[in-house]
Amino acid sequence: MLKLKTTFFALALAGAATMAAGVTAFAQDKLTVGIAMPTKSSARWIDDGNNMVKVLKERGYNTDLQYAEDDIPNQLSQVENMVTKGAKALVIAAIDGTTLSDVLKQAKAKGITIIAYDRLIRGTPNVDYYATFDNFQVGVLQADSIVQGLGLKDGKGPFNIELFGGSPDDNNAYFFYNGAMSVLKPYIDSGKLVVVSGQMGMDKVATLRWDGATAQARMDNLLSAYYGNKKVNAVLSPYDGLSIGIISSLKGVGYGSADQPMPIISGQDAEVPSIKAMLRGDQYSTIFKDTRDLAKVTADMVDAALAGKQVTVNDTKTYENGVKIVPSYLLKPAVVYKDNWEKLLVDSGYYKKSQFQ
Repeated sequence: MLKLKTTFFALALAGAATMAAGVTAFAQDKLTVGIAMPTKSSARWIDDGNNMVKVLKERGYNTDLQYAEDDIPNQLSQVENMVTKGAKALVIAAIDGTTLSDVLKQAKAKGITIIAYDRLIRGTPNVDYYATFDNFQVGVLQADSIVQGLGLKDGKGPFNIELFGGSPDDNNAYFFYNGAMSVLKPYIDSGKLVVVSGQMGMDKVATLRWDGATAQARMDNLLSAYYGNKKVNAVLSPYDGLSIGIISSLKGVGYGSADQPMPIISGQDAEVPSIKAMLRGDQYSTIFKDTRDLAKVTADMVDAALAGKQVTVNDTKTYENGVKIVPSYLLKPAVVYKDNWEKLLVDSGYYKKSQFQ
């Protein structure tokens, strides 16, 4: 009887080992998707990374999520490691959209699918698809909010405005700026809007690395150089992180009081500090881009590409990267105001109301 029990126990152990080996083999058979994000300094990129991992893991993939903290060589090294470790697809939100050509050539030689995420990768034929929001429309919505806030359609004005652009190494920054200027330039040309500093064009208004401190310093300089006895009525800001720096500068010289109200200030990404600023009356608007939807669209691209199926896109004309037009899927952005933020951001489950209390 003892011998029989011992034999049964040994068989059970062998069976368990076989099952464990099978599970391990199955896990090893899962395809890995490398996800390269630019930085954790912006809440939106943390959300992007988390959403991508969640959706891809639900679909049975392994993920390798890396943040480069806005260090270009660091991101290059991270992507190289993903290629070396055998990733079958790369999802890349590039810090600088022009610096990845060599590593992407290596990746393409290994048959790796390459998807540019939110930021276009430039100067290479080796990017397969682009998942993003309608970036020109983002700028249009930002400018529309300024037009609304100032009452320009009601014939009010003239008003003084200053313009801020995003990082010059991010292709999206030009779309945001051009979209905004498609709305604002007619008012500037007619004199209803006056850029007191005269600083227009991305070569003059860009903000490297989307850095809020850089925007604050520039706003300080604009105020001291051009607004001694004049008032700023509006500021085009393409991103919430810049808006917070701009607000700090304006508050430093007395804006935000009853006799010197805050200008109409735009933003983007619906970050918690900027929603709080909107509720205080410091910021007028922001743009909501639901990163959950972007993660799903990107995962759909990965699924289809790795299964050899047709990848769904809805734009094959707009995003020319200097070498090719990159097939793209564009999602729709939404403008957030003080009177609709809760419906867009809380009711949708993107945030919890407690985050704003």
